[in-house]
Amino acid sequence: MPLRVVLAEDNLLVREGLEQLLSGAEGMEVVGSCADLPTLERTIDEQRPDVVLTDIRMPPTRTDEGIQIAERLRQSDPAVGVVVLSQYSEPAYVLKLLEAGSDRRGYLLKERVHDRGQLSTAIRTVASGGSVIDPELVEVLVSARASVERSPLKELTAREREVLAGIAEGKSNAAIAESLVLTKRAVEKHINSIFMKLQLADQNDVSKRVKAALVFLADTSSHD
Repeated sequence: MPLRVVLAEDNLLVREGLEQLLSGAEGMEVVGSCADLPTLERTIDEQRPDVVLTDIRMPPTRTDEGIQIAERLRQSDPAVGVVVLSQYSEPAYVLKLLEAGSDRRGYLLKERVHDRGQLSTAIRTVASGGSVIDPELVEVLVSARASVERSPLKELTAREREVLAGIAEGKSNAAIAESLVLTKRAVEKHINSIFMKLQLADQNDVSKRVKAALVFLADTSSHD
C-alpha cells in the first residue's frame, strides 16, 4: 500500500508544486492538500494519513501552526508522522517540534523541496518511526556551540563532530557508518566517546539520543 500523505502550504504555487512532486514519487499518494490549519485538521480526520507534510507557518495566525499540529497528533494519533517545512534555521522551532520525542518527526528547510529524493526519503523515514533533521540546521548548531568559550565540543575530534552531526540529523549508526565510510563498530566507539565527553547519559533509544544531541547543541549559553 502506498504511503498516504496530506500536505499543508498556504502558498498556492508551492502547494501545487509539492503535490506534483509527491504524486510522481513511487509508493506515495497525496490524499489531501490544505492551505490553513483548520482545513488541515479536518482533512487529517477524514483521510487518516500516514504522514503530514506541513509548512511551519500558515493561516490563521501564521506563527507555528506546523508545530501545533505535530503536538496535537502526538497526543491524538502518535502513529502519524509529521515533516515540517520551514525557511528558518531556528533551533527553537526544531526543539519545540521534538519536545515530546523525535520519533516520527522531521524538520527540513524549504530549499529541500525541490529534491524529490530527499523529500520522499524524509517522508518514508518518519513514516517508519525515524527522525530527520535538516543538515544545514545541524551545521548552524554545531558552529554556534563550538564558538562558546570552553565548549566541550572543542574536546571532540573532527571525526567525532561528524558523527555527532549524524546523530543530531536522526541517522542510524548504520547510516552514519555508510556516509563516513566507517564500520558500525567504529561508529559505536565514537558515539560512546562523544556522550562521555559531553557528559550526556548513554542514549540507546534513537529518539532520545537525537533530542539529547540537539538540546546540547542548541544550548550555546552553557560553559560546562
